[in-house]
Amino acid sequence: MDLNAVATFVAVADAGQFQEAAVDLSVTQQAVSKRVAALEDSLGVRLFVRTPSGARLTIDGQAFLPHARALLDAAGRAAASVRPGSRALRVDVVHRQVAAAGLLRAFYRAHPDTALDIVTLYGGAEAVEAVSSGAIDATIRAVTLLDRPLPEGVVSVPVLDEPLHLFTGPGHPFAEARSVTPAQLAGHRIWMPGNAPGTEWTAYYDRLAAEFGFTIDTIGPDFGVEALFDTIAGSSTVATFVGEETPLVWPAGHALRRIPLVDPTPVYPGELVWRTDNAHPVLAALRGHLIARYPGRAGSGVWTP
Repeated sequence: MDLNAVATFVAVADAGQFQEAAVDLSVTQQAVSKRVAALEDSLGVRLFVRTPSGARLTIDGQAFLPHARALLDAAGRAAASVRPGSRALRVDVVHRQVAAAGLLRAFYRAHPDTALDIVTLYGGAEAVEAVSSGAIDATIRAVTLLDRPLPEGVVSVPVLDEPLHLFTGPGHPFAEARSVTPAQLAGHRIWMPGNAPGTEWTAYYDRLAAEFGFTIDTIGPDFGVEALFDTIAGSSTVATFVGEETPLVWPAGHALRRIPLVDPTPVYPGELVWRTDNAHPVLAALRGHLIARYPGRAGSGVWTP
């Protein structure tokens, strides 16, 4: 149904005259007449009786009028629902407890009146596709590790470099070290059961292990972070990696250790990814916030793939 014709019908019904409705709509009286006639043809009924003094609704016109108003109201709400800034900005991160999620929390603290919808898709490839298709507005991912170009119209900018820590139990050989170099990990077992083939984080850790000669062990079910803590706490040979800015809480009896990696310091990258034609004002604010707070990728003393 032609919404312009419906709006014209309502304008004539309210004005009681075709000429006055034409003035209200800033169109000619002939255009008003044609729109109403086309609507009457599509409905198969007469909506107005033309009189010397104007136009009077028929019984069918009276029946149609409240539905016409409801239709225009619904159309207005539909348009408003996707008007830039009228809905929450939907942003993906790999997990709500990682550093990328912390960037979003910091943005929200600085802009508490903004509406954010945080989602957690599985892998970076899925997240980039969701940005490209418009299912989400943005993602913060290590897209440089996907080894594929971004889709047309999708761009990225670096916003995060998170240093890694070695995470051990109290009986591990490095438990009392103030820092550890990646080269010292050669021959040691790093357990990361959450590393899945094809994901950007698995690609990162595989390259890190190949560079410095240690082993990434992904054997065993991924029962979650609590089970990982239990295993690390009770082992003298198993360690894992955690991000410096990733908040972790564990039972006091575990006596777990976070040990900085240095010379070089491996950093896990994160880029904000978005469509260039996305006009959401909160996306522009988020992008500006993250870029302003990103210190820039350090050249010496760090390692990235």
